[in-house]
Amino acid sequence: MGFLIVIVAAVAAYAFGAVWYTTMSKPWSKAAGLAVDANGKPVGSGNAMPFVVGFAAEVLVAGMMRHIFAMSGLDTLPEGIMGGFGIGAFLITPWVAMNYAFAARPYRLTVLDGVNSVVGCTLMGVVLTLL
Repeated sequence: MGFLIVIVAAVAAYAFGAVWYTTMSKPWSKAAGLAVDANGKPVGSGNAMPFVVGFAAEVLVAGMMRHIFAMSGLDTLPEGIMGGFGIGAFLITPWVAMNYAFAARPYRLTVLDGVNSVVGCTLMGVVLTLL
């Protein structure tokens, strides 16, 4: 049952990311410096590997969050929301910001990806404490 909950939490965050990056595709592509075709799609975007890696990463994060929640006794919805928010806002996003700063990536890219991390982890926290 624990593995299934982790998968559901990962799917929730992945689904949010799909909506987020679909909605923000133009500003994200611009901030990421991607070349786009006449339809606004990144050139050479037919590769499925980023989606596979993305989902695998979501599963790993959800699995570790489940472990952290269990060890910390986080089992109510408010605790899940705050735990997920905290992991996204104070662990994942700062690490991404540091990497982007050293890579001289635009601040806007950090913000766009940070929103995905914070909301995705918060959704994972919701799922992990509700199921």
